[in-house]
Amino acid sequence: MKEYTGADLIQIVIDEFKSRFKKEPVLVASPGRVNLIGDHTDYNDGFVLPAAIDKKTVLGISPNGMDKVRAFSIDMNESVQLQVAHPKQSKMQWANYLKGVICELKEKGYSLGGFDVVFSGDIPIGAGLSSSAALEGALLIGLTQIFDLNLNRSEMARIGQLTEHNHVGVQCGIMDQFVNLHGVERYALKLDCRSLEFEQVPFERDDIKVVLCNSKVSHNLADSEYNVRRAQCEQGVEVLKKYDAGIQNLRDVSRELLEDHKSELNELIFRRCKFVLDENERVHAACKYLAEDDLEAFGKCMFDSHEGLSKEYEVSCRELDVLVE
Repeated sequence: MKEYTGADLIQIVIDEFKSRFKKEPVLVASPGRVNLIGDHTDYNDGFVLPAAIDKKTVLGISPNGMDKVRAFSIDMNESVQLQVAHPKQSKMQWANYLKGVICELKEKGYSLGGFDVVFSGDIPIGAGLSSSAALEGALLIGLTQIFDLNLNRSEMARIGQLTEHNHVGVQCGIMDQFVNLHGVERYALKLDCRSLEFEQVPFERDDIKVVLCNSKVSHNLADSEYNVRRAQCEQGVEVLKKYDAGIQNLRDVSRELLEDHKSELNELIFRRCKFVLDENERVHAACKYLAEDDLEAFGKCMFDSHEGLSKEYEVSCRELDVLVE
């Protein structure tokens, strides 16, 4: 992926939009995100601590007075046209995010006209920084502006999540879309993924920077173990809720209950469930350490999280393990 400054990226989108559609676009920028701690807890109704990053998607958009969408991805050098009334699934994965957002808005009763859209970004694709959520967020903000939709940011996040579920094949939680739309510079965001209550947590000091390292290992959530892990957690819940009718998700499972019924879960399912319980506790501890300015203890939480992701949840890879070591 090319390296751009923010100003370069904006100008590239403006120039491409004006060249294709002969008019000025409404501009929207939407960030990627890093999850500091709280991995694979969001779809278990748990807690997460992500933060927005300085990599982003920039999108130009304008109504076109037709019943169709004319879209161009600068980074993919691909274009597509979709009918607003009946958008069809595309062989181009990026186009299905647009199609999904349109369908989910219409399902909720929002009226959309045709529009033109051009976008580009500097978020590495498939690197775990939520380039897809950034596209969904940018498109939703843009559509809200040009069609005067009555949507708040949390509602936009839900629509982005449903886009992934129903049109891309990823049974994701809501974390990516939520922090993409609520993230604030120099703050992490502690999110309760059940109630959607959130707290902006001061994170960055002048003498400390958060540095992200690209492992160059790419993934596609729709083709990865992501959906498998979610199904494994749900298997654990099905067993455990026989002993507590109030259990809806792993969020509701106590450590005592999990240990008491360990023999009824196979070893693999037990490890998956144990990781989620541990990770929720780490999120709460990490926020406490940040409030106390104890970055060494916070860092230990991050190391422990990776150890669990690698050994218990088995979603790491050799390249990431080497970086951590």
